[in-house]
Amino acid sequence: MWTSQQYRNVVRGSAWYDLIVTAAFATPWSFAALHGFLTALNLPGDLPEFQPAHVLMANLLGSVVCVWAVLRIRDPQALYGRYDAVARFLFAAWQGYALMHGTSSILLVFLVFELAWGFAQVLPVQEPAREEARSATL
Repeated sequence: MWTSQQYRNVVRGSAWYDLIVTAAFATPWSFAALHGFLTALNLPGDLPEFQPAHVLMANLLGSVVCVWAVLRIRDPQALYGRYDAVARFLFAAWQGYALMHGTSSILLVFLVFELAWGFAQVLPVQEPAREEARSATL
């Protein structure tokens, strides 16, 4: 169980993770650099060459996730954490689907983080009144 301040820190931490991991997806140029880097790693499961429509989808994803991350960094509300947990479980489902269909195994690393942040954000949060009463008795 999280205190409300701990939960705000979890929401903010997950947002920083998102911003760091997805910033490279936000522009065609940064995505091209990231794709080249990942291709050079020669990981199991080929990364396909992306057509302009694929790059557009990656850029849209990166842009939306970056904006969502900045919102949660600036205002880490519990409600945002709950919505983010749902989004993470959806992302994890689609990542699992992609893994089952032969995508690069590097995705497994991101799947683990999605599930970890998702579970962290669905844990209960202690009510503020209960937190104050508890700290008053300590």
